[in-house]
Amino acid sequence: MSGSSRLFSKVLLTNDDGIDALGLRTLTELAEELAEEVWIVAPDHDQSGTSHSLSLNSPLRVSQKDERRYSVSGTPGDCVVMAVRHLMMSGRPDLILSGINRGANLGVETVFSGTVGAAMTGMLLGIPSMALSQAFSDRNAVRWDTARALAPKVIMQFAGGAWSQGSILNINFPDVPVGEVGPIELTAQGTGLMDDVEVISAIDPRSLEYHWLSLRRSAREDAAGSEAFAVGRGRISVTPLQFERTNQSILASLQAGVTG
Repeated sequence: MSGSSRLFSKVLLTNDDGIDALGLRTLTELAEELAEEVWIVAPDHDQSGTSHSLSLNSPLRVSQKDERRYSVSGTPGDCVVMAVRHLMMSGRPDLILSGINRGANLGVETVFSGTVGAAMTGMLLGIPSMALSQAFSDRNAVRWDTARALAPKVIMQFAGGAWSQGSILNINFPDVPVGEVGPIELTAQGTGLMDDVEVISAIDPRSLEYHWLSLRRSAREDAAGSEAFAVGRGRISVTPLQFERTNQSILASLQAGVTG
């Protein structure tokens, strides 16, 4: 595309895998085809699992890597705030793209995702935001070419929609070659593949105990119309997500118990 025909004037990119992640590099390549200005503000190290947390009790350090490219010593949410409220003084972005995450963000797991959290922070600041993730079965052979080829079409299809008033779009690309990807499917969050969070303990070389938290997932059938159901069948899932989490049926039950 020529500069005058690009869809966006200014786009902000971030992620939770860190400033040097391959997914962010892939996202940068395709964003440069869609926007006149591409800004990159991403964590200086992997911040997976930080959701939309903000660093309220520690200072943030910003390092400029290149023109319109910065790393931040904080969470993906911190990066969005620093970009919009501090670094991008020439004007707010038209769109925030978070990702492309190494691994799908499906179902319950979206609550913990820093990729999704960055987009949610963008929504909080009133900017249309999308989270993009590439599913994989082998972490050493992620199909970045699938997301690279198909993400521009998805972004352009949903750009400027009314969905941005109160939601983000969570977009997942399936772990199949580009030519085998099915149609875009509008989905619900669903349950996903996450079962539990485990603690793995060991002893370090100084004979001190340390612990890793690990997400436990299992391959299981999710409901038709859910993200995991669509991605598992080679389709691109697009889910509108919001902050509101109230369980309306439980709320009604509790209200009935109080007034009964």
